[in-house]
Amino acid sequence: MNYRFLFYISYSYSIPIGNPLEKEILSRGYQVKWFSDEPDGAQILEDKDNVLNSIQEVMSYNPHILLVSTDYVPDFLPGLKVQIFHGFLTYKRPEKGNSEAHFRVRGFFDLYCTQGPNTTGPFKALSQRKGHFEVIETGWSKVDPLFLHKKRDEVTSKVVLIASTFTKRLSLAYNEDVFNEIKRLSETGKYQFKMVLHPKVPEDIKAKWQSLNGSHYKFYNTTDLAPLFLKSDILLADTTSAIQEFLLQIKPVVTFRHTIKHPYLCHAEQASELEQRIDQALDFSNDLKALIQDFVANLHPYTDGKSSERVIDASIDFLHKDKSYMQPKPLNLWRKYLMRKKLNYFTFKSYNRALTIPRDQISNPQNSIRPND
Repeated sequence: MNYRFLFYISYSYSIPIGNPLEKEILSRGYQVKWFSDEPDGAQILEDKDNVLNSIQEVMSYNPHILLVSTDYVPDFLPGLKVQIFHGFLTYKRPEKGNSEAHFRVRGFFDLYCTQGPNTTGPFKALSQRKGHFEVIETGWSKVDPLFLHKKRDEVTSKVVLIASTFTKRLSLAYNEDVFNEIKRLSETGKYQFKMVLHPKVPEDIKAKWQSLNGSHYKFYNTTDLAPLFLKSDILLADTTSAIQEFLLQIKPVVTFRHTIKHPYLCHAEQASELEQRIDQALDFSNDLKALIQDFVANLHPYTDGKSSERVIDASIDFLHKDKSYMQPKPLNLWRKYLMRKKLNYFTFKSYNRALTIPRDQISNPQNSIRPND
């Protein structure tokens, strides 16, 4: 059987999410293309040779399965629409009634491939209530490399990776006191610092941190964090979702002014506290280790590096499953209009039910198979 997959992205941080999935898809002999609806994602995709450059090309490609790592996907695109997420549940933007923005259902997806128990449970409850999507726990493709690569060799100096979110009010990257403290600490040689910033952080802020490059500090302009995680002993961060990814290694994290004082993190409120908190985390008590292990068991219990395999299996199985029991998706007229305006593609066509295709119909890559309206 031959399946046509499409990665639908917006920003460059989705590339490390899609790459392990792309490798898995190609290993099975299926087709795969990429498309970005934002310039940031389109720019980084220039290095790939399997990119669709317009929504018209996407329509002509006629994908069977769309793997989506952004919050929205056009309802008028053919194919099963699978949410694979662009980050972990971070607990950094609680909404009204103590709900969490991560669980906002926008009415565009047929299947949610969740990362672990703490996302699967809430999404399944939403699925039962709304009836227009299903949930399958698979683990997250982005972190597969963490469990497939070799660990780094031991070095004398402890390696501290610094990561930051792009939201100004939450980001340590904008804090002058933090900048000066990292500058001071890097000059002592006590630690080896590595620094990475979210791609949405302004270029002048990136340039400022890059100016610290020296014998004990190096700035990396990348969205591929797994190699940096593997080479680091500890993470220093704010509220970035990189925290959850790093914790999967059962390594300590120091946060600067995190919005919630989670017990599995070491918290600092002032830049002057950072050295003490880093040393405390590097001591890595058994109590702290146990708290991290408990958290990870609910976040992402998979350590086999095969989450990409599970996502592809789940997507194909669900494509062929009888879904006549599912409710149609909500009208979402305003959001649908905004998607059409964004892509400058106006059509009355809208696929409001999940695509179902019998297995024996997926054989020729040129087959034109459209979902039921």
